[in-house]
Amino acid sequence: MSPDLYFWLAIAVKMAIGASVVIAATVAAERAGPLIGALIATLPVSAGPSYFFLAFEQDAQFFSQSALGSLLLNAATAIYATTYVLLSQRQPFILCVPAAIVAWLGSFFLFSYFVKGGTVAALLNIVIFATCFVLVRHYRDVRMPKIQLRWYDFAFRAGLVGTLIGIILLLNTVMGPIVTGALAAFPIVFTSMMLILHHRYGGPACAAVMANGITGLIGFGIAAYVLHTSVISLGVPLALTIALCITVAWNLGVFALRGKQKL
Repeated sequence: MSPDLYFWLAIAVKMAIGASVVIAATVAAERAGPLIGALIATLPVSAGPSYFFLAFEQDAQFFSQSALGSLLLNAATAIYATTYVLLSQRQPFILCVPAAIVAWLGSFFLFSYFVKGGTVAALLNIVIFATCFVLVRHYRDVRMPKIQLRWYDFAFRAGLVGTLIGIILLLNTVMGPIVTGALAAFPIVFTSMMLILHHRYGGPACAAVMANGITGLIGFGIAAYVLHTSVISLGVPLALTIALCITVAWNLGVFALRGKQKL
């Protein structure tokens, strides 16, 4: 397979996977509630395919540094989601999302400037997620209004998400390992869901999905830390497999625990 064909095939696959999961997450939130939608959305939809294709091109050292970038961005994504949750209770979409993006960019560049090691990045995640969880815990349980979905809703969502993912993936080609890891974990799914759900259901209902997503993101942070610390000794294929299993197991555990609490 020629390098050009491989490049565009990789982008097309990642765009298709990302669009499919966003559609699944938004429909799940609409039909089964914010928790289910959030747990689907916080699976490594963007990072997983990105790291999979990087495995054919980069060595373990590059992966270790990329995972550090993803770990730092995970903390920034928690701030991103929390900013949106708090603002969307009263403010319009046109203010909420840009403010959340500014908070995301500012926090990520601040973290990447001062944090250079995996242990410090892990401690940073613990502090950020504990704070964010406390701030959003009262906004998690909101019922989604019942609205009939039509075929063009799905077409719009797929086109929107595919375009956003394509832009991020093209930027990946000119960035270094830290920024590549960050872009691999860019909150593309959260952003897409905000665009879709806020317009259709309003801020508080969309915020409930983002608030539940804070818990789901913890699993991704654990997986990124494990990948960062283990990929050189275990090798790329095994370390990636373990990281993926961690994210899936975490979200399943969160679902089971929350289900028992409601019984």
